[in-house]
Amino acid sequence: MSSPNKLTASRRLFNLLGPFLGLLLVIGLFSMSSTVRPYFLTGANFKIILTQTVIVAIGTLGMTMIIVSGGIDLSVGSVVALTSVVGAVALLKGSSVIISILLTLLVGAGIGLINGIVIGGFRMMPFIVTLGMMGIARGGAKWIAGSQTVNAPETPFIDNLMALKDPTHLFPVPRGVWITIVLAIVMAIVMQRTVFGRYLFAIGANESAARLSGIRVQLQKVVIYTLAGAFFGLAGLMQFSRLTQGDPTVAIGLELDIIAAVVIGGASLNGGSGSILGSMIGALIMAVLRNGSNQMGWPTYMQEIIIGAVIILAVGLDKLRQRTKS
Repeated sequence: MSSPNKLTASRRLFNLLGPFLGLLLVIGLFSMSSTVRPYFLTGANFKIILTQTVIVAIGTLGMTMIIVSGGIDLSVGSVVALTSVVGAVALLKGSSVIISILLTLLVGAGIGLINGIVIGGFRMMPFIVTLGMMGIARGGAKWIAGSQTVNAPETPFIDNLMALKDPTHLFPVPRGVWITIVLAIVMAIVMQRTVFGRYLFAIGANESAARLSGIRVQLQKVVIYTLAGAFFGLAGLMQFSRLTQGDPTVAIGLELDIIAAVVIGGASLNGGSGSILGSMIGALIMAVLRNGSNQMGWPTYMQEIIIGAVIILAVGLDKLRQRTKS
């Protein structure tokens, strides 16, 4: 029989390599088509994939913290739409680029703060609170935008964050990709090497035990959701840069892609486990799936079916991981 240490090491290796194997599998499946391969396996297409990954990847930076701590946030898509509108309206009203960016991030953080206070302070279920915030933020976006897109004046700094310069080659990639990579490295260090990161895992693994050990769980939840909201605001800024306009109807269902990316990356919906690296790979998998589906010429409804199946598979893998631990 295998020793417990060997089994634990095997599980850790599986959790580490699983997302990478999933990414290679998805790339391999789309590469099998002789008609798609010449366009799919090119530097230009991988630049598109990396650019399409940015918004989901930044969202996963916040969602990974939330899920590791045992929570969930269904308001991400609406927050991205709202903050993209706020940034566009701020520029339209004559605000400077810096002020517009700060407002975008602060609105995202403010919504996260409200979520955190209600969830942590009043001990309400994250699912219900963020489901309600989903409607509030979406309605707020439509109200501020007057139920129409907001065409802001050209701002090279913001517009260039997601601009595809030299679209026929992999490099240079958009600035948004580099920003995402840097933030991912910082957050990986925070979650693995800081007291705050240890608190995240402790709360997600056993909230009662964390509280008894002296961790101020309610305060930590407020901090977690506020910081995650700031990341969602940044994702909204990237959405605004990508479209070069604020649109209150964008990012519908984005929260499903982000949650799926985090779970595919090895995080448990029960809390207590997960990694930034895994979530980044999960975000790449979601982008490759959408890109490959477009290359194959599959209709939108087929893509939605595939993404839905991937979400179910991701939750199934999470349940399988939980069973192997017990």
